[in-house]
Amino acid sequence: MTEIPEHLLKRAQAAREKAVSEPAADAAADAPAESAGESRIPEALLKRSQAAKASKAGGDASAAEAGGGGGVAVADKVGALVTAAPAGGGVPVGAGPGGHTQRLLTVVKSGSIQDVKATPVDKVHTWPHLLAAEFVAALAMTAFTFIFSIFVNAPLLQLANTNATPNPSKAPWYFLGLQEMLTMFHPMVAGVTLPGVGIILLILAPYLDRNPSIKPEDRKFATSIMTVHLMFWAVLVMIGSFFRGPGFAFVLPWVDGLFFEL
Repeated sequence: MTEIPEHLLKRAQAAREKAVSEPAADAAADAPAESAGESRIPEALLKRSQAAKASKAGGDASAAEAGGGGGVAVADKVGALVTAAPAGGGVPVGAGPGGHTQRLLTVVKSGSIQDVKATPVDKVHTWPHLLAAEFVAALAMTAFTFIFSIFVNAPLLQLANTNATPNPSKAPWYFLGLQEMLTMFHPMVAGVTLPGVGIILLILAPYLDRNPSIKPEDRKFATSIMTVHLMFWAVLVMIGSFFRGPGFAFVLPWVDGLFFEL
């Protein structure tokens, strides 16, 4: 049996005293006012309300008779109605103002409700934390490249001769992967389809793998996709750089020499 808090008992006692001292006022408030012509409530709603009050009064009387001599407190685990019907009928012990029963959820200490601590989250805002660091890093790399270019010249070749085409004619190293695929597939497939599919997969990777963890062992899908992409492209670049000779034919660098310049 759940123990009723003291402040609820005091409130119920005050409600009982008020209900006993002012029966006439309650009766006048419940009486319909259609005879005076002052009420705007439809007659159908008034009859329905009177019927509901009558059925409720009959249910309270039967519960009081079944309760025996003393008051009985009934409480469920969560959200139970706490009522105590007196032996002689009338307003229940657990009732509040107007005879309405009060709903008691639970009685807890105030500290457990007020002392709320936010759970630490391993996340930061993009601005200003991430973008500020990236902006400073970009400035530092730009300054380093500018100063480095003052003291070290770029490895440029002689002026281009329109009457002599170099053999082999290779693209820059970062495009040698595409040039290598052109030797295996149709230009539409090697230059548009395969690179487009790779770019689309990289764009969709964050949406396909929604694991919030940042540990490599927990991100096996994302790690596998990126590893396959890098290894595939690195192998194509290495073949185009070191294993292609005159006429872009396949050669062995330790036999035919190295046909690669920066």
